[in-house]
Amino acid sequence: MIEYTWHQLQNGLRLIIHRDPSTPMAVVNTIFDVGSRDESPKRTGLAHLLEHLMFCGSKHVPEFDPPLLKVGGVNNAFTGPDYTDYYIQVPVQNLETAFWLESDRMSWLNLTPEGLEQEKNVVIEEFHQQYLNRPYGDVMMLLSPLVFLKHPYRWPTIGKTVDHIRDVTLEEVVEFYSRYYHPGNAILTVVGLVEPDEIIERVEHWYGEIPRGLTPERSLPQEPKMDENRLLAVQRPVPQNAIYLAWNSPSVKDPRYFAYALLADILSEGASSRFHKNLIKGEQRFSEVQAYARNGMDPGTFNVSGMLNETTDHGEAKEAIIAEIRKVAREGVDYRELQKVKNKSLFSQTAQEVGVLSKAMNLGYYELLGDASMINTHLDKYMAVTPEEIVETATELSNQPYAELRYHASVEGNGETTP
Repeated sequence: MIEYTWHQLQNGLRLIIHRDPSTPMAVVNTIFDVGSRDESPKRTGLAHLLEHLMFCGSKHVPEFDPPLLKVGGVNNAFTGPDYTDYYIQVPVQNLETAFWLESDRMSWLNLTPEGLEQEKNVVIEEFHQQYLNRPYGDVMMLLSPLVFLKHPYRWPTIGKTVDHIRDVTLEEVVEFYSRYYHPGNAILTVVGLVEPDEIIERVEHWYGEIPRGLTPERSLPQEPKMDENRLLAVQRPVPQNAIYLAWNSPSVKDPRYFAYALLADILSEGASSRFHKNLIKGEQRFSEVQAYARNGMDPGTFNVSGMLNETTDHGEAKEAIIAEIRKVAREGVDYRELQKVKNKSLFSQTAQEVGVLSKAMNLGYYELLGDASMINTHLDKYMAVTPEEIVETATELSNQPYAELRYHASVEGNGETTP
């Protein structure tokens, strides 16, 4: 049981404190309720670009990293479709430095033309390295628009195109920062050997006078379920042919999500999984095949990806994957098979929540979902899934249309066809 103290400042900042005496380190984690789903389709990549700009200094801190390094601290951040997360880990006696740095960039970020141009170039280089010049790097840029025709999950966090990053103006960045980066749209989590009353006092001191800001209105287009199969085939200079399949699936807020996640584990988690035993070792159609359920805050996708052996064509690969899902729907799973993946999930997620950083991130994440106390109950939802629910989930997938992306390995370069 992870116990915590919840407090809200007058300016709307939600504060969660967990006292952990097991380590001399402490974590200050800040979640802003903004991700790539909050961008305009005409200007994508803003949330991720702003994450980079948050490390360019602020009014009272010209350079973000040096003061932190002097007190033995480390920091990082990530942007996702649903939210943006920043963390600082320091020796507990140096928490004041973390509060100073985070509160200053929440209210006085140093946004300049020079800094913007520098970070644009960094992000554009990242775009090329991670998405355009890496084998299969563009998979989500191709697959997501097949599934999502309206919802902003259809573009990757880094943005649709390099042009969206290159052409962004300082005015657009300032407006985005002002709209989303303020206490009323943030969750602050502090974990370590701390006293909650003292932390509340210090957070009130550092953050209390930051203006609340207007609560952003989120009105995202609802994505209709796919009503027919969608296929895209591309030629790429990749090592081997590959296939990616995606079905509509529930959001992480939906109780049905947990059956989807466990079905993915039954299919592909470990050497005893069905995909590994039947499709890699048995039929030898794949060198690798994986399944996962996307844990988005809005309805997402159930994904399967596979690297094809030379003797396997895409049609055979697809049918083999779907046949395994249909077999679950038809024959079900026994208690032992389901319990095995539950135990693995229990072990992996429990292990992730041991450290102060993981606890800080997870407390903030569950607060964003609606209630920080879910950190103590979310595993119960996995453990409560029944064999009948796995069958229902596999049956639902078996009867749904899906999106299919085929990679054809080719030395001729890039190209797209839709057979």
